[in-house]
Amino acid sequence: MKKILLSFIIIASVSNSYSQTYKLSKKISTSGNDGWDYLAVDDVAQHLFVSHGTMVNVIDLKSDKTIATIPDTKGVHGIAVANDLNKAFISNGKDNSITIVNLKTFELLEKVKIAGVKPDAILYDQFSRKVFVYNAESNDATVIDANTNKVVKTIPLGGKPEFSVTNTKGLIYVNIEDKNEIKTIDASTLKVVNTWSIAPGDEPSGLAIDLVTNRLFSVCSNNLMIIVNAANGRILKTLPIGAGCDGVAFDPKKNLIFSSNGEGTITVVKESNANTFSVLETVKTQKGARTIALNKTTNQLYLSTADFGTKPEPTVENPKPRAGIVPNSFVVLVVEPISK
Repeated sequence: MKKILLSFIIIASVSNSYSQTYKLSKKISTSGNDGWDYLAVDDVAQHLFVSHGTMVNVIDLKSDKTIATIPDTKGVHGIAVANDLNKAFISNGKDNSITIVNLKTFELLEKVKIAGVKPDAILYDQFSRKVFVYNAESNDATVIDANTNKVVKTIPLGGKPEFSVTNTKGLIYVNIEDKNEIKTIDASTLKVVNTWSIAPGDEPSGLAIDLVTNRLFSVCSNNLMIIVNAANGRILKTLPIGAGCDGVAFDPKKNLIFSSNGEGTITVVKESNANTFSVLETVKTQKGARTIALNKTTNQLYLSTADFGTKPEPTVENPKPRAGIVPNSFVVLVVEPISK
């Protein structure tokens, strides 16, 4: 009993003396009462694209004002920014389409129907100038030529794809949620060239990459971050994160990884070198803030969420009910370093 008490005192002392390095600094209110998924930053223009029900809100990050609304994006999930082509590509999960807009004017350029079912995560790869659209219900990836806006191939993935990243040199990595895998796609041949298990990680969703050390950071529903060598698929480290995570971001300036947890926290992980990683701190955010985007210019982080009402009792028709969104409570959280 004395040893346990002593350990508790030591832990409490360390915790009390620790100084947070990140904080929730403000909230940007945005109209609309529907659900949300991914956010994306246009670092060049300093605009934030926010998926929101049947539309995308565009926020000017210099003024925190909504400057545009991109309509008719039914069941919107993700936004891929292509600065070199002056385009943004938006995945619409409820009508199996991709909305393509002008990055400066936000005007519709084209709406492309795809064969894939329930497009979710979306990635623009500047190396190949292709857009990879990950279809949650057909278990495949639709590939679009970003210059012509034409579908060029559908890649079978053998499982439900989630978030994806590029190494900017011809390889694309994607989480396969129901198989606990990461698959590697050759951006030139458009074929799967590697499949790696990331067990003990379960149901991986968010994925980030360090392009310098060639490390992948996959966050999983069983409260684990799995760190993988992108050259050979070897698991280097598993670390604890908060519950309900759906997103992760990597800051190359600070060598920090941020796991956005729907419980209302961010787990901050420090990369000391290519093989050394540790949990640095836990930052309080707000319940429901499960996706994340990094502003590489300002080092600020953005997360979408809202207030929730009372959760209904389960029924036979709806065994897993969700609490409704409180009207007019949708916000974008801004988390930033305490000292820049």
